Amino acid sequence: MLKPIIVVGGGKGGVGKSTVSVGTVDTLLARGEKVRLIESDTSNPDVWKMYRDEIETNLIDLDDANGWIELVNVCDANPDSSVVLNTAARNNRGVSAYGETLNSTLVELRRNLITIWVINRQRDSLELLNQYMGALTGSRIHVMRNGYFGEEQKFELYNESKLRNQVENSGGKSLTFPDLADRVSDDLYSKRLSISAAMQALPLGNRAELARWRREVHRVVSEAIRA
Repeated sequence: MLKPIIVVGGGKGGVGKSTVSVGTVDTLLARGEKVRLIESDTSNPDVWKMYRDEIETNLIDLDDANGWIELVNVCDANPDSSVVLNTAARNNRGVSAYGETLNSTLVELRRNLITIWVINRQRDSLELLNQYMGALTGSRIHVMRNGYFGEEQKFELYNESKLRNQVENSGGKSLTFPDLADRVSDDLYSKRLSISAAMQALPLGNRAELARWRREVHRVVSEAIRA
């Protein structure tokens, strides 16, 4: 198998997809991987802006068939790169309509498809995940509880759900993404800094908090992308 395609999803805005995408890119780079970022949030491409000067990137709208064709072609043309796809809030509609374009090409691409599904503590996070699982059947799915919304035990709806059993019985994992202090998170997004750039540019205290968070991110993301 060649390098994986890693989809960071959540089906709606505000759950933390972009932060998890940043953490996933940084984890792969720390492992010495060659990474290509696909940004499908074309109206607000934060992650693309943070990494466009450091790694190969593409802006692709996955709301229509042409975008999915382009996604497959980019993956096919870059077999030595791990692909990280940061999805837009509205992504489930595109997945339902055109996800089979990717599903049907995975064998020929010789790539594993991994989804990191980011959730908050609300019910619609789970409903959207259920829809996604029915549409993109070729993906191994891991659920990432975003620690910004509280500690692991506070995600009661997911923790006690049949959906969790379904995810884990299919080989997926239930993980918790670490929270980052607001002032450091704000620096990353307001200044459009990658993690590596922020480790050079931010004040010492901010860098110390970022380094703590970065270690935790590498640990938890590595669990999700481990072959």
